[in-house]
Amino acid sequence: MDILLIILSFLCLLIGFAGCILPVLPGAPLSYAGLLLLHFTDRVQFSTSQLLVWLVVVIVVQVLDYVVPLLGARYSGGSRWGTRGCLAGTIVGLFFMPWGIVLGPFLGAVAGELLGGRRTSEALRSGLGSLAGFLLGTVLKCAVCGYFIWVFVTALVG
Repeated sequence: MDILLIILSFLCLLIGFAGCILPVLPGAPLSYAGLLLLHFTDRVQFSTSQLLVWLVVVIVVQVLDYVVPLLGARYSGGSRWGTRGCLAGTIVGLFFMPWGIVLGPFLGAVAGELLGGRRTSEALRSGLGSLAGFLLGTVLKCAVCGYFIWVFVTALVG
């Protein structure tokens, strides 16, 4: 049974890492599920505090994945129009996977700024801020999933 759980754990970690880039898959939660599966084997036991801290990290990363593009639009000079456009673009982009999740916040922020009366250059700056926020969120997810893979390998080897 342990071998099956280890294989399933490894698959969850790999699919979770792919989910950092593929927006259809929830990367960090899948990777966390992989560590939970590994925890249920007789070979590796994580402490309760480790599991809880990792759960909190996964929740924070998931929330930041949706919030960081909004913050990127806001801190790059975007107005409320740009922030709302970014949010609307994110929601609409979910229906046009995979490119919609990347382009949605950007196009939404640009459209929102243009509707708010901003010049094209200001609107593009807000859109680029939301795109930078999206890329930062992707890097955060990859870092968390990469760390989980490292924990998996060191737990089995050590």
